[in-house]
Amino acid sequence: MLVCSCNFVTEKEIVDVVNELLDEDCWRIIVPGTVYNRMQKRGRCCGCFPNVIDIIVRTSEQYHVNRDSTGAEFCDFLSRLKKFQEEKRRTDVERRQKSNRAAERSAVS
Repeated sequence: MLVCSCNFVTEKEIVDVVNELLDEDCWRIIVPGTVYNRMQKRGRCCGCFPNVIDIIVRTSEQYHVNRDSTGAEFCDFLSRLKKFQEEKRRTDVERRQKSNRAAERSAVS
């Protein structure tokens, strides 16, 4: 199934890359940018990213089911993922606040 029409990326290609990345470090946090970088592509319109995230999650879950990962390892992974999301959210908010201030300054000038 074609997931990204900008780069002509299929679901199978994404699954293969995610499994490759998990084989290198089974507890790494994989994001669409990492997958696209590994395929030597880049997100263009990024409209596919929500679907790519779903594929990453499904593939990661299946990988760990097949690997018989322990619950403790999985809980540690989830805490790392939540920490990553918090840091990302904080960075996005800071970026928005800085750009708003710059826009306000130029509007006042």
